[in-house]
Amino acid sequence: MNEKRAVIIDGQEVPLNGEKNILEVAKKANIDIPTFCYHSDLSVYGACRMCIVEVEGRGILPACSTPPEPGMIIHTNSSRILKARKMNIEFYLANHERDCTTCEKNLNCRLQEMASRMGIREVRFGERTEKVPRDVSSFSLVRNPNRCILCGDCVRTCQEIEGIGVYDFSHRGSRATVEPAFGKSLAEVECVYCGQCAIRCPTAALVVKSEVDAAWEAILDPDKFVVAQIAPAVRVAIGEAFGLPPGEITTGKIVTALKKIGFDRVYDTSFSADLTTIEEAEEFIKRLQKNERLPQFTSCCPSWVLFAERNYPFYLEHLSTARSPQQMFGSVIKNFVAKQEGIAPERTVSVSIMPCTSKKFEARRPEFKNQKYADVDIVLTAQETIQLIRSANIDFNELEPQPFDVPLGAGTGAGVLFGVTGGVTEAVLRYAYERLTGEELKKVEFEQVRGLGAVRVAEVEFGTRKVKVAIVHGLANAQRLIQEIRAGKRYYDFVEVMNCPGGCIGGGGMPLGYPDYPEVLRKRAQGLYHADRLSPVRKPQDSPTIKLLYERWLKEPNSEIAERFLHTRFSSRRRISREIIRIQEAKSAQKVDVAICVGTSCYLKGSYNLIQALANLAREYEVEDKVSIGATFCLEKCAQGPNIRINEEIVTGVSAENLRKIFEEKVLSKLQESLTH
Repeated sequence: MNEKRAVIIDGQEVPLNGEKNILEVAKKANIDIPTFCYHSDLSVYGACRMCIVEVEGRGILPACSTPPEPGMIIHTNSSRILKARKMNIEFYLANHERDCTTCEKNLNCRLQEMASRMGIREVRFGERTEKVPRDVSSFSLVRNPNRCILCGDCVRTCQEIEGIGVYDFSHRGSRATVEPAFGKSLAEVECVYCGQCAIRCPTAALVVKSEVDAAWEAILDPDKFVVAQIAPAVRVAIGEAFGLPPGEITTGKIVTALKKIGFDRVYDTSFSADLTTIEEAEEFIKRLQKNERLPQFTSCCPSWVLFAERNYPFYLEHLSTARSPQQMFGSVIKNFVAKQEGIAPERTVSVSIMPCTSKKFEARRPEFKNQKYADVDIVLTAQETIQLIRSANIDFNELEPQPFDVPLGAGTGAGVLFGVTGGVTEAVLRYAYERLTGEELKKVEFEQVRGLGAVRVAEVEFGTRKVKVAIVHGLANAQRLIQEIRAGKRYYDFVEVMNCPGGCIGGGGMPLGYPDYPEVLRKRAQGLYHADRLSPVRKPQDSPTIKLLYERWLKEPNSEIAERFLHTRFSSRRRISREIIRIQEAKSAQKVDVAICVGTSCYLKGSYNLIQALANLAREYEVEDKVSIGATFCLEKCAQGPNIRINEEIVTGVSAENLRKIFEEKVLSKLQESLTH
């Protein structure tokens, strides 16, 4: 007689059907076992010991790493288990900064939730007394070690999803910490600002760097014309914070909320996604016809672009030069919308509402700034937008939906798909097919590029030409794919790379997700596919608004004006941040530290000659014992080089002609300040 394949969990018989661990079995029985370190898309770690259960005959075991066996009798709430869980929570709280009322994750913190769930009313252990400084060096994130509970979620996320490994455990025993290598700040290591660590952090040890106050300041300034753009992925996620299911489209409510808050115009980033599609597809068609610089890699994801600049400089010419939809819209707002409205670009505040923390870094890239203003001034993630709406005392669920402002509020279904992995590829295929074949594309869905698989490939017939495409999300997966492409094991014409799982729907600035996050991503993806199906226009080439913009301003795709305002170039960022090769060491206590970038871009512009010139100036002004001079790589402002760092200040555009003036105004003045203090 065959043994029945089932377990008994809290008195309930649950059949087994390939579940990997007791946690999955419990979920089938609608039992929510608490956990900090378990995520179904990460490796099993078993460190937090919150998910312990009692198995008859085997004692207390972690549910995340214990596979179920037929006949098991499992108790999730025995007296031993409850006592142990409470003790664990108290240990975590004893080592955790108790500033809940001012914490960014107050009322949305896993530790806080578990303490309430376990009925913790007092902590019998002492409170940590040593406070470690917060790391605010990143464009996108704030790291507060005082709130870390050593769950290791960030460590595994950065290693397994990103393949970078910014974090790891350091020291031992009571001194154990999670930190970047050698205790460096996030700005000094290979962080790509994606925020995947923050979205999985169960406390507020890693959070999004907020720009909500900056947004309010702009909105409340009567002299500012504040324009918002809303990314496709945001519309299927913000509702989650207000009790709506993942994937429910709340675009109209978001528009209404922003209007009530005080935004002057609210536009749809799907519009500029259509613009990106056309510019990128035309670029792809030219490369395809000439059979050069293939595969063409997408350039919409700023984390992927930064990673490529640091690790694949030999592939930078293969990246599309088309700006991301955020930056295209920023350029359109400052250089077209502002003029149409009769408002100076300097008075116009461009706010983008994004799923992505890395967009904060992208908006600050020097390529997207001129001397007077940046194309995008403020980037609010979905999390920050939720906070903005709540701080305005708005009842989101009761809002009546409003449409986007015209004329730039009308995006197509193809533009909406930019929010999910494979969406950029599908949008490009919808455009390129008609351009290359001259035939109308009647079935617009390219099902073969859809899904949430880590790597997906497809072959599409464009008349007599077969086009091979690949879609990959997660930089660890992208690295493996690119290794195979470089080794000649795979060939593609077009490769879409997204940093975050699921694409933008899994961005680091989205509403927080816990162990069932993959299911949340699936529902968000379904919401975007649904939005595409409901769109009256589903191909970017059919958009009357896009046609209007080309007629009034851009003339034609890849035109000279389009190249100027909608495209960019990328350069190598290979670097050894903060590591300085000393040429001259100061001996005085009052000193100024000068580091000259000798990375490829700055070196080619003559930075190497500046080293000797600086040493000569130090001797001429008799301060060689007070000025340290060294070479470093790279100060990340390649387009504005040669660059030097004077103490913590980065000075760009240094040359033999202006070096003396910079030395007098920056170096000598700092020395004078140090002497007077």
